[in-house]
Amino acid sequence: MATPKAPYDPEMMGTLLASNALPPNGPPPPPTKETIADRRKLTTMWDAKYDDPSLSREDLTIPGPDGNTIELTIVKPNTPASGPRNAIYYIHGGGMILATRHFMVQGMFPWVKSLDAVIITVEYRLAPEHPHPAPVEDCYAGLKWVTENSTKLGINNSRIMIAGHSAGGGLAAGTALLARDRNLPVPLFAQFLIYPMLDDRTNTASCKQYMNEGTWPGKNNIVAWDWLLPSRDVPGLEYAAPSRATNVSNLPQTYLDVGSADLFRDEGVAYASKLWEQGVQAELHVWPGAYHGFDAWSPTSDLAKTADAARTAWLKRIFIGPPPKAPAGLL
Repeated sequence: MATPKAPYDPEMMGTLLASNALPPNGPPPPPTKETIADRRKLTTMWDAKYDDPSLSREDLTIPGPDGNTIELTIVKPNTPASGPRNAIYYIHGGGMILATRHFMVQGMFPWVKSLDAVIITVEYRLAPEHPHPAPVEDCYAGLKWVTENSTKLGINNSRIMIAGHSAGGGLAAGTALLARDRNLPVPLFAQFLIYPMLDDRTNTASCKQYMNEGTWPGKNNIVAWDWLLPSRDVPGLEYAAPSRATNVSNLPQTYLDVGSADLFRDEGVAYASKLWEQGVQAELHVWPGAYHGFDAWSPTSDLAKTADAARTAWLKRIFIGPPPKAPAGLL
């Protein structure tokens, strides 16, 4: 008997069928250590092109936490700044086993303009070659460097938002926990978690519902977590899998969204609930029928446009604030 599950949005169904992400053919088998290099090459189709003439790009290399080096890419408006700019520290997705700092970042370029912001995207080490804590420690090292070099970067270090899609959302949440626990001198301004990968236990109802289908099936998720965490008996497990954290108080204001047809649905909803329980302001959206990565795979769908509008509205509200009220007598 098939596992009952939330249905997919009808408009998005065509995208899923075309991508071979639904039965009867089903998704490709989970990656193996022999196939991971080829799978990583496939993610380059989502890499940013950096071809917008109104934006500039700079690549930097900074010291990493283990004698390694970390690459950062900085994207900002070409127009002169009127003062220190807002900043988005972006962590890419890919299950912590795929992709590079250029993955899916182009979708955030409109916010560089509308928020007068700088995006800094970080290249962290990937599992299985580099299991926990390497990925989250790289992300934290990059964030710490950004806060310490905010003047050189032209950003306001009291207005840094950490952000990420999927695994990047999970790493953003983990890095925010590290920043709090290590007393980063300037607290993060916000965290922006898009269908985040938060829970290594892979036992939620939604993970089971989408175990064998979708753009990121649960069986892929299990492989990725096992590569990142060969043992669960490790220090700082909650920084790899933030759903494990018992203390989520004193974290920055949070935006979190996920689809109802996404394996990460239940862990995202649970994390938002935990934030509210411990006094953190959070906004949660669960998009009906949206699957994992729906905004990338079905960007012209009505649901993806609605999600983008909600995300943009939240970002403008926190970074820019509401428009000024009209003087009395003019309404």
